[in-house]
Amino acid sequence: MLRIVRRYLNMDVAFVSRFREDDRLLEVLDAETQGPLHLGQSIALTEGYCLKVVRGELPELIPDTSRNAVARALPATTEVPIGSHLSVPIVLPDRHVYGTLCCFSYEPNHSLDERDVMLLRACAEFLALHLQAAARHARDKAYTAATVRAVVAQGAPRIVFQPVYHIPDMRLHGFECLSRFDAEPRRSPDKWFAAAHDAGVGLELEFQAICNALAHLDRMPVGPCMNINSSPEMILSGQLLALRDSGHDLARVVLEVTEHAVVRDYAALSQALQPLRAQGVTLAVDDAGAGYSSMRHILSLEPDIIKLDIELTHGIDADPKRKALAKGLTSFAHEIGSLVVAEGVETATELAMLASLGVDCAQGYHLDRPMDFEQALVRCRGPIEHGRCG
Repeated sequence: MLRIVRRYLNMDVAFVSRFREDDRLLEVLDAETQGPLHLGQSIALTEGYCLKVVRGELPELIPDTSRNAVARALPATTEVPIGSHLSVPIVLPDRHVYGTLCCFSYEPNHSLDERDVMLLRACAEFLALHLQAAARHARDKAYTAATVRAVVAQGAPRIVFQPVYHIPDMRLHGFECLSRFDAEPRRSPDKWFAAAHDAGVGLELEFQAICNALAHLDRMPVGPCMNINSSPEMILSGQLLALRDSGHDLARVVLEVTEHAVVRDYAALSQALQPLRAQGVTLAVDDAGAGYSSMRHILSLEPDIIKLDIELTHGIDADPKRKALAKGLTSFAHEIGSLVVAEGVETATELAMLASLGVDCAQGYHLDRPMDFEQALVRCRGPIEHGRCG
């Protein structure tokens, strides 16, 4: 917008300055050629035109600075030089003066008139609304970040465990660790994580959830695997490498990479995973079949486990298309040596269909709901599928 305004007014430089206690900061700047001003430059409030325009000591429009005694007396007029000047205050809705929107040319510009001032005022009003929205968003982010850190300090998230069963013999294969939040505001876990990521503390919350889950691993009887969820961003951050020195048996850990997460560099992600996989961590691709990126995850990461998304599992007993896709994914997975786990199994007929397709394991409300750790320990007293996690 600044460039459009500058060119429309036939000016050489345009900028937005933000007033601070003793100076003004050039936050946005557009110029026809490189000049004495630069982006991020700090200038004393008492110097230049801006504060004087706001105070009414200079007019908003000066087509020819040589004809204005106050302008002529300013060092910037000859040092820059400034031949014509147009400036209006940026006033926020709360009447606070944020700064100024300014344009100037090195030579006088006698074509400037009151209509140009009105144009710049309209632009300043638009900027004020934008700045107010940005400030509100920044405050909301800060509040959310503080809220997330506060609940983490109180021990959140609470971990619940959803059993995963080996379909042929219904032996317990492992548990998926899921996060729950008991603090205000009351909202679903996915909204907590989304809000945390928007506020810039998503990785903090994600890592805390992983640590809270793994804190139960050593108390879990040998046999069942423990599935923890991780975004590609978390893996690429390198924070999970700390797990190698945690003392946990990582051969019992399944790392589920969410299918819907965007991955821009699979080579880097694979490299970041290598030290963990070398320590025995099993890799799973979550939510397969839910979108285009699932196959890219599978082909690029070569997971040990492929988890069929709940949208694919739901109603599979009555939907030939879902059945065909699940059959193809299962056949492909077995061909590359991967285990297949179906999520969201809610009926006996869905389970029977998955069994007929050769799906290895399943989880869902039909089999068991998420439970606390003590209940999970009770499940461990039953038949357990011993062996590799993937």
